[in-house]
Amino acid sequence: MPVTELRKSLYAKQVPGEFDWDAFESKGFGEGYSKSKREEMNQMYSGTVTTVNTGEVVSGTVVGINDRDVILNIGFKSDGLVPLAEFKDMTNLKIGDVVDLFIEEREDAMGQLVLSRRKAKLVKGWEYVQKALDKDEVIEGFVKRRTKGGLIVDVFGIEAFLPGSQIDVKPIRDFDIYVNKSIEVKVVKINYTNDNVVVSHKVLIEKDLEQQKAAILTNLEKGQVLEGVIKNMTNFGVFIDLGGVDGLLHITDISWGRINHPEEVLKLDQTVKVVVLDFDGDKKRISLGMKQLTPHPWDSLPADIQVGSKVKGKIVNVADYGAFLELQSGVEGLIHVSEMSWSQHLRNPQDFLKVGDEVEAVVLTLDREERKMSLGIKQLTEDPWTRQDVLSKYAVGTKHKGIVRNLTNFGLFIELEEGIDGLVHVSDLSWTKKIKHPSEFVKVGDTMEVQVLELDAANRRLALSHKHLEENPWDTFEGVFTVGSVHKGTIISKNDKGAVLELPYGIEGFVSAKNLAKEDNSRAEVGDSLDFKVLEFSKDDRRIVLSHKAMWSVEEEVAAAKKKAPSKGKTIQNINQQTEKSTLGDLEALSALKEKMSGGGESKAE
Repeated sequence: MPVTELRKSLYAKQVPGEFDWDAFESKGFGEGYSKSKREEMNQMYSGTVTTVNTGEVVSGTVVGINDRDVILNIGFKSDGLVPLAEFKDMTNLKIGDVVDLFIEEREDAMGQLVLSRRKAKLVKGWEYVQKALDKDEVIEGFVKRRTKGGLIVDVFGIEAFLPGSQIDVKPIRDFDIYVNKSIEVKVVKINYTNDNVVVSHKVLIEKDLEQQKAAILTNLEKGQVLEGVIKNMTNFGVFIDLGGVDGLLHITDISWGRINHPEEVLKLDQTVKVVVLDFDGDKKRISLGMKQLTPHPWDSLPADIQVGSKVKGKIVNVADYGAFLELQSGVEGLIHVSEMSWSQHLRNPQDFLKVGDEVEAVVLTLDREERKMSLGIKQLTEDPWTRQDVLSKYAVGTKHKGIVRNLTNFGLFIELEEGIDGLVHVSDLSWTKKIKHPSEFVKVGDTMEVQVLELDAANRRLALSHKHLEENPWDTFEGVFTVGSVHKGTIISKNDKGAVLELPYGIEGFVSAKNLAKEDNSRAEVGDSLDFKVLEFSKDDRRIVLSHKAMWSVEEEVAAAKKKAPSKGKTIQNINQQTEKSTLGDLEALSALKEKMSGGGESKAE
């Protein structure tokens, strides 16, 4: 009978809300089973079929294998299929093998049980990882690939991160050597939010290193020679691994010669022998040396090198105060900047020498015990002050050109040639202008013409002058700016005491404050051009005192003359001379006027 007809006949005889088991047993599917038999079969079925829930991990037995899938029995009412690709790690898979499986769905749309071995491995893997972290267990992982800052390690099917700093106690420069290799690690951190696992291989070797450190530090002594590997390199030195303990080899203890960076003589991962120079047990600091294992170069310095000897070498360093000349590796001498040139003006050593220059020098001082040496370059040439032609070349009155090297409050120094300097006093710069500081007249680097005033070759002194290149104009001014003469002047500066005038011929005069008064009782100001009368003239002091008030006030002129009188006798004599001179002048003027008038009268009469 067709199933559809059977269902129709069963439902037709049922009362709504009730199920007639007798009618089903006598007429439907499973006809002939009694109630007791049916209960017995239910018990048998429930004993063979397990209850499973979605998301659980269960064990399954391989019952079949084909080209695409693996058939697995987990004790459920139906078997499940898992793609064969999920068993790549089990190359010898066979029927009867038991594996862990993850229940994705008990029944899909087709009524099929959906299983996954990959997800089961992940779930179990997280359980194993958490257990390894809780119990601090050492687990084995497989390095799959390199990533930024470290390695990706497969542990229990989970990709964990192994930072580069946790691979080894020493810095690792090539991570690729660990790829596709197994490595023992410990789980140090789990982040379930981001599904991150961090592992470390370094912690496994640190425990062993602690024992090695203790053994090394216990037996460590100054002067002990050890062998180590260079693990890090800096500009001030290198760190050497002595077998669990690091020591510092400073750059100054690498070589007796001068080096700028350790990489000039050493390389990373290089094995070297070093000697213990110092040791601090509390701070666990070890200072190492390498040059101390070789003899000091000063011990092999030739005996024929003495004071006055000429030596050759290479400039290895230039400082503000001088340069260091290396005669041989580890043997250096200082060339002070004052020993580079006969010039008395110290300059920058870099103007003379540069690093790498090969030069010749003279030994000035030598101390083999202190291992110090001073050298000089200027001694290779003759001292210009000891030349035979110095006295004639720079004789008094000779004229020369030089370069201004230095300015001081009292004057300036001029270099006439290398090593020959002279001083020009500020008073010897100009005949007419009063110069307070040489910077008002000249600047450093200018070329100036001078005349020799004084020469002292024994003491290396040379007095020079710029104004003596010209004749003293005050000899001429003495007859021009006579007392009582009137001249046009311009006020160029003014203060409480008075004002400074610019007079003809470019010279300056002084006017006291009260003598600046005008006839209208106002005061002359800077920039005014007025007539001034000479009250005083001094050729030796190069001083001219004038007055504008004397132009309209006779009292002021008489007062100035009285104030100037140095002594009674001399004053009377000067007054008589002036009176006599004035009288003669007046007579000459009257005589000329008389002749003019007489001539005029005759002309008029004619």
